[in-house]
Amino acid sequence: MSTLQQIRQWSAAHHPRWLVIVRMALGLILLGKGISFMHDSALMDDLIYHNNQLAHDGTHWLPILITWANMLGGFMILVGLWTRLMCFLQLPILIGAVIDIYAQRGGLDVGNELGIAAVALILTVFFLIEGSGPLSLDGYFEHNRRSQTGTNMP
Repeated sequence: MSTLQQIRQWSAAHHPRWLVIVRMALGLILLGKGISFMHDSALMDDLIYHNNQLAHDGTHWLPILITWANMLGGFMILVGLWTRLMCFLQLPILIGAVIDIYAQRGGLDVGNELGIAAVALILTVFFLIEGSGPLSLDGYFEHNRRSQTGTNMP
């Protein structure tokens, strides 16, 4: 049995129901951040480019990518669809956010932004390993697939 199958089997047997609320909160945080970035795109440009020449080149694909990745990933994590894939795609964004906020503000005394980014990063790594659990669209589709094929093994 491969390592991925062992992780899935352990996760299906040991997934507490309260983790659904934590997964949904992570999805809401990411979705909310994506919406806030879309609402204030000048702030997003300033956060990424720090008022240097790259901001004036006309290459604004990175803020658009981060905004839509946060919104799509947050929604998919919220409903529990392709949770591991979405968490994997969020990792570079969140690692970059934590490093950038830490470096930009010069330490741990930066208020709420570093705390939210760090908590989102930790939860993203956790749900990358744990998965979405039984109360999710992944769980629903898996249950329907097993009932149609007649197997009850996770």
